Amino acid sequence: MLSVLVHLFSVGTALSVPGKLSFASYFSDDMVLQRSPQAAIVWGYCTKPGQNITVTVSGRQPVGAFSVDYPDVQGGVWSVSLSPEDGPGPVTIEATDGHDSVRLSGVLFGDVWICSGQSNMEFTLDMALNATTELADAVHYQNIRVFTATKRTSSKAELDLLQIDEPWSKPSKDTLGHKPWTYFSAVCWLYGKYIYQKLNYPIGLVASSWGGTAIELWSSPDALKLCNIPNDSNRKKSAISNSQLWNAMMHPFTKMTLKGAIWYQGEANAHKPDTYKCTFPTMIDDWRKKFSAASGTTPNFPFGFVQLAPNRNDSSVTSGFPDIRWHQTADTGYVPNHRQQNVFMSVAMDLPDFMSPYGSIHPRDKEDVSRRLALAGLSVAYNMSLGPFQGPQITAFYADIGFFTVGFEFDDAVDIEVRSKSGFELCCSTNNQSRCDGTDSVWMETPIIKEEPHKITVSYKGTCSNKYIMGYRYAWRESPCPFKECALYVKGTDIPFGPMFGLGLINDKKVTPKENKIV
Repeated sequence: MLSVLVHLFSVGTALSVPGKLSFASYFSDDMVLQRSPQAAIVWGYCTKPGQNITVTVSGRQPVGAFSVDYPDVQGGVWSVSLSPEDGPGPVTIEATDGHDSVRLSGVLFGDVWICSGQSNMEFTLDMALNATTELADAVHYQNIRVFTATKRTSSKAELDLLQIDEPWSKPSKDTLGHKPWTYFSAVCWLYGKYIYQKLNYPIGLVASSWGGTAIELWSSPDALKLCNIPNDSNRKKSAISNSQLWNAMMHPFTKMTLKGAIWYQGEANAHKPDTYKCTFPTMIDDWRKKFSAASGTTPNFPFGFVQLAPNRNDSSVTSGFPDIRWHQTADTGYVPNHRQQNVFMSVAMDLPDFMSPYGSIHPRDKEDVSRRLALAGLSVAYNMSLGPFQGPQITAFYADIGFFTVGFEFDDAVDIEVRSKSGFELCCSTNNQSRCDGTDSVWMETPIIKEEPHKITVSYKGTCSNKYIMGYRYAWRESPCPFKECALYVKGTDIPFGPMFGLGLINDKKVTPKENKIV
């Protein structure tokens, strides 16, 4: 029998009990189901396979389901696809087998977002800056509902959740600020709050995260195989093996119809970042494929992420976090891109909090992180024109050998604001085929000496003189700048440019990154 706990949440809430007519564990009163144009899936259990189950949304035409057998599950499993609902509700949903019935009340229709990752996603609202104000303000957002899964592992893909920390709840000081590291996720809540302010219809937020966990734990075996990640099932019993969080804390949600997902993770992979270029976009692809197959969620559903924030107050660290940030964008520096369609991000590298009582790896400013993420999400996932949500991209660059300068031209979508002269580096080498790996080259800081609305110029006089310039990088540090004082921002905003990186000979001929085969 599948080890699903019986959840006695409140009077009138259906029980999740395999072998008995019930809804699945994450269906309860006051929940949010996905609104139109998608059709929400509702599913649960019954006494035996072959039973006919009828599901009725208050005032709508009943929908029938035929229950089936499912491996290791007592009784039968039924599932229905409701007619698309504009909402918002509230409505009552009743399931009956002709003898017994179970009911959900206060159900809303809106957009459902799942929030996952490691500790900076798990980081709760009561731990964040301005927590008192945010918790007091929650009463104004009763059409946002929250749900938190319990941290559990499994060696197999579970049909249902093994345990729930927080069933679907209306926002309050307790449901959002219960206790540090329990519920509710600050980034998840604030993202939902900020998009609700523009959408003005119900939002459902599902938090399923675990601090200190690597991306391999959240990836299915199928995804890991595509990246040639070996099975680690022989690891010692005290360790969590690959895919075990996917099995227990994400796979059960594949039968829940979603609008999209947001993700904050990568710190645990920074010590060995090379595989992240494959594992991250592949995980996104795999989640999309599996959610779409199980629940009819849009196959290319929106996926947002937070690019890693700073950590240690040490300007000498140039590996780990910078590599993960770059790989988070499939080595392009921006999203959406050719590899990551319908993906958006929040750049957070300029938001250090070295005095955080939770450690510098856990900055408390989740408001700026979430505002940036919401702005990008509203632009990409909802096609709203709310202004720029990321810095422009380099369109051309060239060296002026006579003046020892390199000019970087950007697309003209927005103007550039320069807040600091530092941040750019050039790779100098005596070898015009160098790959800038340190064997025949060195990275040298090159200050910004000129700024224009769509161009910046850096000087390499005295640094790369009489050497080949073989590449460039920007903000390539674990902690690249003081709070909101990196070099480049979108003018008139607090939106920073993301890290940049390119390899290839830079000479006095103006070229584009593509022409120069920058990778």
